Amino acid sequence: MLVKLICDMYKSQEERFAFLAEWYDPNAALLRQYQFLFYPKDRSVEMFDMKNHRTFLRRTKYDDINLQDLFVGNRLNVFSRQLHLIEYGDQYTANKLGSRKEKKEALDFYAEHQSKSFFNNLVQFITSGPVVAMEILGDEAVTAWRRLLGPTDSSVARNEAPDSVRANFGTDGTKNAGHGSDSLASAARELEFFFPSTGRGPSNTAKYSDCTCCLIKPHAITEELTGKILNAISDAGFEISALQMFILDRANAEEFYEIYKGVVAEYTGMVAELCSGPCMALEIHGSEAPKTFREFCGPADPRLEERQVPHLLYLFTEDVPEYYKEEGDIVIENYGYFIRGASTTFSAVHRWVSAIHVPRGLYMFL
Repeated sequence: MLVKLICDMYKSQEERFAFLAEWYDPNAALLRQYQFLFYPKDRSVEMFDMKNHRTFLRRTKYDDINLQDLFVGNRLNVFSRQLHLIEYGDQYTANKLGSRKEKKEALDFYAEHQSKSFFNNLVQFITSGPVVAMEILGDEAVTAWRRLLGPTDSSVARNEAPDSVRANFGTDGTKNAGHGSDSLASAARELEFFFPSTGRGPSNTAKYSDCTCCLIKPHAITEELTGKILNAISDAGFEISALQMFILDRANAEEFYEIYKGVVAEYTGMVAELCSGPCMALEIHGSEAPKTFREFCGPADPRLEERQVPHLLYLFTEDVPEYYKEEGDIVIENYGYFIRGASTTFSAVHRWVSAIHVPRGLYMFL
């Protein structure tokens, strides 16, 4: 009796996760509901029929389900039955697994692939870290981008399109570097998902602590130098924890540069440059980020410090001495603009950035 009591107490303390699940019964043409239980200790499952109040499946070991598969909205195949997890079954499960909102977003984004065998792996991978979403403009943009991406499977791409993005940066059919809309209709839906015309899109990756702000100015973006700048920042060991592209009007630019008004002679030109085209705001994260990133950027005018360390990121384009442009002398010059005086928490920038409506562009998401 004592042994049984101890076993019962152990079972009652064993971790389990509960979900409300639906299964469509094709024979009866009914949508049936079950309580679905998963025990991570031995990866066993159990199911109860909600309508008839009886056990539908006794606790059984089932190795085809992993903990990462458990989130609201996912579909699981359990002994040839496709279960749709529609709600958490108890508060413990909701507290432990309820932060997986991004997986629901991924499910919505890849809804057309839900019946495919690779669907769960795709959702798991796409939510494993941040992604960068972009709107690409150009003639026949859908076709051109898919051609540049190459075949879905990176190993196939290396044989059939060796110069493609997936051939050079992908690993397999899931970790294949990038996604491309397959039609104009899909492009419209997917752009609306990330850059909604109303409301808010997926959560961004900004941390707002232990960070500073960097701004890539319009002229650098127009001159197609963005990639070089991002690579230089990354190569110098800085973490880019968030980025977004904006188009600022003059009022926004003046507000952003307010601390320079009446202080520096270049103020009028700085404002004109900032609202002359798209710019890109970056959150640079790390210990003492404002100090170390400022040192990396170097002086605002490269004439103040001649022949600095090769990786310095110079900030203005006007009157650059020719010897700064010698091949191999510096990696990047005059391409970006570091926001001097920015808050170490990035909150000062966040206040005005969050007020700007940007329906399309580039954004980093979780």
